[in-house]
This record gives sequence, C-alpha cells and structure tokens, in this order.
Amino acid sequence: LVFKLQTKHGVDHFLEACSREERDEWAADIRATVNKLQATDNGKLMNQKDPAESRLHNINLSKVLDSMYDVHSGIKLSNHVEQGSNYSNCFSGSAVVDWLVFMQLTLTRVEAVTLASALLEEGFLRTVGLRSVEGLRTAGLSEQFMDDSTALYGFSDSLKKRGSVKAERSLSAVELSGKVIKRGYLLKQGHRRKNWKVRLFVLRSEPAFLHYYDPTKDDITPVGGFSLRGCLISSLDDNGVPSGVKGNIQGNLFKIITKSDTRYFIQAPTHQEKMEWIDAIREQT
Repeated sequence: LVFKLQTKHGVDHFLEACSREERDEWAADIRATVNKLQATDNGKLMNQKDPAESRLHNINLSKVLDSMYDVHSGIKLSNHVEQGSNYSNCFSGSAVVDWLVFMQLTLTRVEAVTLASALLEEGFLRTVGLRSVEGLRTAGLSEQFMDDSTALYGFSDSLKKRGSVKAERSLSAVELSGKVIKRGYLLKQGHRRKNWKVRLFVLRSEPAFLHYYDPTKDDITPVGGFSLRGCLISSLDDNGVPSGVKGNIQGNLFKIITKSDTRYFIQAPTHQEKMEWIDAIREQT
C-alpha cells in the first residue's frame, strides 16, 4: 500500500494508503497534478529560464548534508545561549549560509539562503530556539531560513549527528543484545511535527529496551528507542483528545513516559493489541 514521491531535490518520501484503490487514486491524481504544473512551468520559463535556479535544482541535498557532517570540512557544532536557555550541538543561520557559500563557490549569498531553506523544508535540518521557530512560522517558504547569527538550527533528530556514529553503534550493540519478547506495527506520534507514522516496534528484555524501525527502509538499525528502566506506561481513554496529542486519533491509544520524562504517544490497531503491548512493556519496567 506504499507509494513514493521524489522531490525536485532528489529526496524520497514514502506514503501509505488505507487500500490499494486509494493508493492508485492518490498516485494517479498526484501524477496528473505534477504533469500539469510541469507543463505550465515549461510554458512560462521556456524563454526566460533563470541560470541560478537551474544550478540550485541540480544540487543534491543528501550530498550537501554529507558534506556538512564531514569531520574536517563540515559545519562546526557549538553551544549557544538564547534568552537565558542553553542549546548544544547547533549552529546559527548565518554560519550555515557562510558554509554553503564557501563550499559551493558558485553560489551567491541569496542562493545559499534558498538552499539552506530547502534543507530545512526537506527535514534535514531543524529549528532550535525561539527565534528560528518564530521565523519558520511567520516567514514565507522561500525566506524561512534566516541569514542571522541569532537564529539557531541543528541536524534533524532522525539523522545521526556528525562525529557520533561510533558511539551510537557501540550503544546499539548493547541495546539490541536482549531477547525479543514482542514485535508488531504501531502508530507513533512524532516529537517535533506531531504527525503519525507507522513503525515496527520491537520489545526486548535483559536489557529491557523498546526500539522502533522505519518499515519503508531495508535497514536493520532502529530509528529510535529507549530503555524501559523507570518508565511509566498507561492506557488513554478514547473519549476526547489527551493533552500533547494532535492529528487523527483512531483510538486504542497509550502513553509511555521515560525516566528522562520524554513522552511517547502510540496507537495500536485494536483494543486487544493495545492491552497486550501495555502488559508486555509493564513487565519489563
């Protein structure tokens, strides 16, 4: 039931429909809309194509991100203070633009801001602190990335941080060494965008961890997970929307609060499966 969209920057997005009919209808409607937009754009720009825009369209965002991660020539992560709050492992908007201008020698500063905005739109970067969050909320899509030394950004939470891959692998080896107790597909609410995504959850014991995987990727590495030591798990009433929950709530909702006070909202396909997951996780906590 999954279909794929690829953006003009070469980023893949995987979407899942509720049925084969809906999948085919969505794919057909989106394809027709894309073809109509392309025909319109080609007619308007046939004799007035912008060379700068062409250069930006030919830049692969994934390769730009890899360069940003580079230990020697990548962007430098540092600590910043904004309105009395401390933020670690982040960088300013002007630092990103400076780096892009330096690394992509043919880009102007305006083009570098546009490229930085594309990285933010595609989810490669995230806003950090109040100023960049407010800028993202109020600015237009073409101006949402501010060339400002006080606007802070960082790498997306779903991406591995530069320089920390080795540490993450050694930690995962311990986390993934436990015995698999239960596994299955559940809906999980994202922490930043509050959208719901299908994830393959795997419950392990000794040590007790709950990991979740992206089912659209052929990857044995979980996209997230946490220790169950000190966690609290509770069933949520289907009547009304609990605080902190957004989007389409189909029911069978439960919540996990970790020892560090991080809250996970999860939906099961049925009431029985919800109670089975709650009982299995509670035994490990």
